[in-house]
Amino acid sequence: MSIKSESENKSESVKTDTEIVIIKNGPLQIKGSLSIKHKDGKEETQKEVYLCRCGQSENKPFCDGTHKKCGFKDE
Repeated sequence: MSIKSESENKSESVKTDTEIVIIKNGPLQIKGSLSIKHKDGKEETQKEVYLCRCGQSENKPFCDGTHKKCGFKDE
């Protein structure tokens, strides 16, 4: 796994095919071979997802861009 923070330009690596990027003042970007299991039991595979950090998304846990409208800051 690789974890990167855009604001600090640091990364820490562990062997895996998944990468998590903390987008400054935005969501978490998760890349890799991802298996998503929904609360209704439906499963899907994605290569990239964005998870909400501002708490205002109408599509939680996924980002819908609301962080831009609400002025979310990750400080």
